[in-house]
Amino acid sequence: MIFLFSLTNFLQPSINNVLAFMKDAPVIVVVMAFFIAWIGCWLPIALILLRLLHWQPIKPLQPEQKLPLIVSLYLLAPLIVWGVILLTNSSFSNYGFAPNFAILGSLALGFGLGVLTIAISYTCQFWLGWCDFKKINIKQIASILPSILLIALLVGGIEELVFRGFLFTELERDYPVWVAAVISSIIFAVLHLVWEQQETIPQLPGLWLLGMMLVLARICDRHNLGIAWGLHSALVFTIATIDTAQLVTYTGKVSEWWTGKNKKPLAGVAGIVCVLGISLILGLFSSYFSI
Repeated sequence: MIFLFSLTNFLQPSINNVLAFMKDAPVIVVVMAFFIAWIGCWLPIALILLRLLHWQPIKPLQPEQKLPLIVSLYLLAPLIVWGVILLTNSSFSNYGFAPNFAILGSLALGFGLGVLTIAISYTCQFWLGWCDFKKINIKQIASILPSILLIALLVGGIEELVFRGFLFTELERDYPVWVAAVISSIIFAVLHLVWEQQETIPQLPGLWLLGMMLVLARICDRHNLGIAWGLHSALVFTIATIDTAQLVTYTGKVSEWWTGKNKKPLAGVAGIVCVLGISLILGLFSSYFSI
């Protein structure tokens, strides 16, 4: 006990300096410090995982090697946000993540809206003859749905906490809402290049637009993250299910820029129209989404 008391007294000046820095520093500096701390804490874990996974630097990461790295990075994010909250005497509620039943209702609403809109998008593509539905692969869905749903909720929740929660909220302290939305969405899109460069570059405009739509979802949900979390998870869930079960094949009737470059919906007109459609629904019925 005496040791802990002495250690606290020894560290108190450093803690006070950090608090003063967080309070007075420009928001861009605070944001950069957050991401540096996140990556800095993750790198030792990543190095250990890469060694355990027998990764060779001259070879690209395989999917089975990439997944543990992504999961470890994402699981670390809430701890870094929690550290910021402790330093700034803030709370998760300030970042839009209120642990109550209301957020579960918003999550379900956003998830349902996302799945429905994506289903309509693919139905239109089937009707236009842009793609075919492989009914024979439906049997695979039951066995993969639980794990895909869990991953989708994890990815959607953590990315919303970081980008529409921490990042957007901090930027909004110094900038107008629209500027904070634009900057946070640019960072959201660009950071997707970390894992896949060749496939992500054509998606950058779509990812930026998705980020803007998710900011709108947070605003419509009284600055809570429930609807944004649901929409984001729905996108991950549906696309991952379609890809894993190989439910859709493209006919080549139109250019892949219509259906999605490299089979990525956000890299095509259809995916962008889907995001714009959800944005329109959020704008027209924003009063009904505020639950």
